[in-house]
Amino acid sequence: MKALRKFKREISTSLAFSMIFFSCTSATTQQENQLLGQLTPPPTENTINIALLLDTSNSMDGLIEQAKSQLWKIVDELSEAKKQEQKAKLQIALYEYGNDRLNSEVGYIRKVLALTSDLDDISEQLFALTTNGGSEYCGYVIETATNELDWGNEQLGLNAIFIAGNEPFTQGPKNYQTSCKNALNKGITINTIFCGGFEEGISGKWMDGAKLTEGSYMNIDMNKETVYIETPYDDEINTLNNKLNDTYIPFGSLGYSKKNKQLSQDANALSYGAANNVKRTISKSKHVYMNSSWDLVDAKKENNVQIEKIKEKDLPQEMKGMSLEEKKVYVDNKAKERKAIQNKIKELAEKRKAYVAEKQKESGENLSLDATMIKAIKKQATDKGFTF
Repeated sequence: MKALRKFKREISTSLAFSMIFFSCTSATTQQENQLLGQLTPPPTENTINIALLLDTSNSMDGLIEQAKSQLWKIVDELSEAKKQEQKAKLQIALYEYGNDRLNSEVGYIRKVLALTSDLDDISEQLFALTTNGGSEYCGYVIETATNELDWGNEQLGLNAIFIAGNEPFTQGPKNYQTSCKNALNKGITINTIFCGGFEEGISGKWMDGAKLTEGSYMNIDMNKETVYIETPYDDEINTLNNKLNDTYIPFGSLGYSKKNKQLSQDANALSYGAANNVKRTISKSKHVYMNSSWDLVDAKKENNVQIEKIKEKDLPQEMKGMSLEEKKVYVDNKAKERKAIQNKIKELAEKRKAYVAEKQKESGENLSLDATMIKAIKKQATDKGFTF
């Protein structure tokens, strides 16, 4: 009987989360999913949800630059997470706060992205952020993210907020202590990142905000330039990235715009150097980079589409006029090609990782955004049963 009750609870939880997740999708995506018979899998116990709350006031250009340049380093590290031998699912939300261009009636806060696994969307929105003078209300933005996002059941996976800024944590009309305690009651851990001196952050109550939810307090030098170590493997990995892109088959109303976004985010990553684009390419070779909403290979892999139901106008030019059997063979061949390229990238990534580790031995402490975030997430995820 106990086993039966447990099974019923698991089924109930799964169905509830499926409904919650589906309600978060845009109207356009819902309409397309209905048309193509796609289903979005519900979150499971191996989901890592992270909300990144960035101060975009006038003095925070260095923080935004670090976020842009280090996104793929963070994603690459988290892609290694597992729980009960299942690969972790990663969702990231993005908020900006403290910018005068934002609405004062809602505390100078904007939800840029709800929790999403679309890594290209996250990259695009990060690169679109700009700074401007403003009032930084930490308690307000924490309360907003806690209440607005669909975090799911607190027992499922890891729910964490990372808030970064350089003004006192106490500013604004919302009491930060109340906001942090409310987050804790929902199973959300608050991690605070002060952009300045360690002791200054403590006096500004950034450490206190983290302690209230048993989170981590960290400080970074936001003006520290991200250092990328070039390796003998970078050129080959970046060449493989171009071949990897050629295996994506855009379909539906979103297909070509999403494909163009993929290429644009490659360019954004490359703007910080070839080594940064390598980190993005490595992330693209892993399970966290999934594009089943617009790519036929991923959609077929996730059982999110039936090729025979796709209208001719929603297919790419190279597939128009093919028989059903030819379409299936074409998609299968692209899937095999992608798998081979991804495996080669992973093989080179392991060699690159060993090379970088050797070079970093004498680099000392790293007070950059990616290092502080990765350290905190790994500790908290390990406490929740994840392994790396």
